[in-house]
Amino acid sequence: MDFRYTPRQSSLRDAARGLFDKIEPYELACEENNGLPAPVHAEVTKEVLAAGLQAINMPAEWGGAGLTITEQVIVQEELGKLTGALWDMVWRPANALRFCTPAQRDRYLIPVINGERRDCYAVTEPGAGSDPQALATTATRTDGGWLINGEKWFVTVGDHADFQILLALAEGQPTLFLVERDSPGVEVARVPRFMHTFVYEHPEFTYTDVFVPDSQVLGSIGQGYDITRSWFTEERLMIAARTIGAASRALSLARDWAISREQFGAPIASYQLIQGMLADSAVDIATNRAYTHQVAWEADNGTDRKTLHAKASIAKLSASEAAGRVVDRCLQIFGGRGYDRTNPVERLYRELRVDRIWEGTSEIQRLVIANELIKRGTGVLDLPAAG
Repeated sequence: MDFRYTPRQSSLRDAARGLFDKIEPYELACEENNGLPAPVHAEVTKEVLAAGLQAINMPAEWGGAGLTITEQVIVQEELGKLTGALWDMVWRPANALRFCTPAQRDRYLIPVINGERRDCYAVTEPGAGSDPQALATTATRTDGGWLINGEKWFVTVGDHADFQILLALAEGQPTLFLVERDSPGVEVARVPRFMHTFVYEHPEFTYTDVFVPDSQVLGSIGQGYDITRSWFTEERLMIAARTIGAASRALSLARDWAISREQFGAPIASYQLIQGMLADSAVDIATNRAYTHQVAWEADNGTDRKTLHAKASIAKLSASEAAGRVVDRCLQIFGGRGYDRTNPVERLYRELRVDRIWEGTSEIQRLVIANELIKRGTGVLDLPAAG
């Protein structure tokens, strides 16, 4: 097995690091102002396009970067080092948009790929979070289309996106709809204040007799869960990659501080309790990076969908929880200075917490993994064999 990056992979990593260097100076302004102004968004969009890292999950023939899953993981790890979720300014269209018809692709997906539009996913509801079967938003057939009524919570990027990919029950079947943000009946009910500071918000929306034409059904009636599940596998791997990147940045900063900070006449790095925290953090990062890369490689090389789904859950569960441990130790190494919001480690401490919640909580990941073990045995732990 050859674990070395190919020249192309090294080039992509360097391009992502270059974007980090361009975007990182905006971190503190994002923290202090709870977001960034439109001119900054426009400037970052130019930088993303210049780097060729727009829509890394979309085919080159549609204008995306056309990266493999492994290549996406390499890029996301570098971008995950950014605080304020500034990594999300390097946009990845929802994988659900791959199911667009040609006309929908021209209207929605291609402009997103080009940085001209922005999508968001409206799935979670007051009573439907980890249990999507509790879905209450409805789409009722009417002349020429559907009337949508309901409520959605935690619509990430909902303040910035100009259209939504919305999950509703159509004739009792879970179905996705492309909903224009300015459609009559779409209203922002509340913009919650969360413990993190993200460059985008997560508004709550209400929908009152929102008309959506038949041409804006995404996929087919009843296909909503299947399309969404296919998105979860990739997104969980990307969360694993980003949390590894965040943890590695935190460790780098804490290591440098431990070497330069002197107490009791010596650098704190000379004390074994500090050394233990540094070592444990290195182990957490190294082992999770290796496994995430393995699963990404398997995704590119034909591992069956159900096994891959469970392995992505393992990666997301392990990496997100390990990153939480790493950043907690690193903040401790900084002491009081680590509790200052101008310190990137403090921001990462708050921001990484949500990675154990969204795209499936840690508890849901454990259920996915256990279900695979119970139904199909311990094959989920196997390395793939050559065909």
